[in-house]
Amino acid sequence: MTETVLEARDVVRHFPITRGAVLRREVGRVRALDGVSLTLARGETLGIVGESGCGKSTLARVLTALDRPTSGEVRVLGMPLGRMRGRELRRARRHVQLVFQDPYGSLDPRMTIAEIVREPYEVHPDLVPRGLRERRVRELLEVVGLNPDHADRFPHQFSGGQRQRVGIARALALRPDVLVCDEPVSALDVSVQAQIVNLLERLREEFRLAYVFIAHDLGVVQHLADRVAVMYLGRVVETGSEADVYRHAAHPYTRALLAAAPVPDPASRGTRQETVLAGEPPSPVDVPSGCSFHPRCPVAAQAVAAPESGRDVRVPETVAAPERERDVRVPETCRRLPPPLDPGARPGHLVACHLADR
Repeated sequence: MTETVLEARDVVRHFPITRGAVLRREVGRVRALDGVSLTLARGETLGIVGESGCGKSTLARVLTALDRPTSGEVRVLGMPLGRMRGRELRRARRHVQLVFQDPYGSLDPRMTIAEIVREPYEVHPDLVPRGLRERRVRELLEVVGLNPDHADRFPHQFSGGQRQRVGIARALALRPDVLVCDEPVSALDVSVQAQIVNLLERLREEFRLAYVFIAHDLGVVQHLADRVAVMYLGRVVETGSEADVYRHAAHPYTRALLAAAPVPDPASRGTRQETVLAGEPPSPVDVPSGCSFHPRCPVAAQAVAAPESGRDVRVPETVAAPERERDVRVPETCRRLPPPLDPGARPGHLVACHLADR
């Protein structure tokens, strides 16, 4: 049986909005995460995709205990991170490390590369004896493809790709079981992106790592991921194997994401069905009732002939002209009932959509 190294159960993270200089009061909440459940097996890569603002980076911080959930639970190797404090939490966090998105802002410019990679051993001094730390730092730099002789240089003396390699080396220092990669290649040139992706693939095999890989680039996720989770407004709306999600997408939002991805082969352009979503993503402060995707859903708009169709709602017609609106009807079920993440047509393929069969 495959060992589960990371698990999130109904994770909710809301950020309160307050007003008042003296008597502060809560006037609303940003619903960054709204009941996310995920599992990750040893050696597996779970890709997480979705628009900006859907909660991906918040999820990364919660999974690595840099932030605590409002409710729900995160377990690493069976250990509940939310119930731990102090030394116990510090020891548990060895098993899950974060690779940040920005290689320019995630490294302290006042520290040398050697000091940056060695810092985890200062926090966890029992892992590597003091006399062996310099050798271990040099080994880590070699593992990620950097020259150990440059260990005394500062971050500004390295390129973006080299800085991201330093960040990966720092994350590997504690020999974690899980690496959470929060868009690790989005700030890099395309050629450098390929180098970092190939490096992550090699490290997964060499160290038997499990990855949570967050990215906007659907091509990179397809190349790396064994399973994919699609997020919309703080919720997972579809999850399954890479083949299920990319070739047999069942949720309208997933289909729209795939349709918006660039086609590298010019001869293939114009051959696929285009899906244009109406309007902008709703604010996480004011999430629509029922299915949060229903104001933009083309499938719900086409379901007006169904007996369960309800009253009219108003939806922007296009992104370019949001002031123009048209009346559409959506099923009552979509407007009022949040869809559960139910099994689809294939084993392990889950979809949160009342109209997935359409």
